[in-house]
Amino acid sequence: MDAVDPTVFRLAIFVLAIFVGYYVVWSVTPALHTPLMAVTNAISSVIIVGALLAAAAHGAGGAEPTTNVWISKGAGALAAAFAAVNIFGGFLVTQRMLAMYKKKEPAKGKSGH
Repeated sequence: MDAVDPTVFRLAIFVLAIFVGYYVVWSVTPALHTPLMAVTNAISSVIIVGALLAAAAHGAGGAEPTTNVWISKGAGALAAAFAAVNIFGGFLVTQRMLAMYKKKEPAKGKSGH
């Protein structure tokens, strides 16, 4: 019996993850958005560590960098940039959502007394 091609297997997992992620994110109640954003920021901060490691890649043995190393450096730099945008954007969204729960100060001088 032949085993499933690893590429097809990984592609199937990726497609299933897209569907599960879509339904999970769209079924979150508004009260859970802020904790969800905090978890997303934590995951992105782990991703950025891997992206920085890929951006700092070098060839084995100190030889001249090959094409694969330059591709790794470029992909790592691009991943680090995307993860940084995701982290900072997540913090901005979280800050804005938390501001919605703060008590508003009454306007001074508008009470007619």
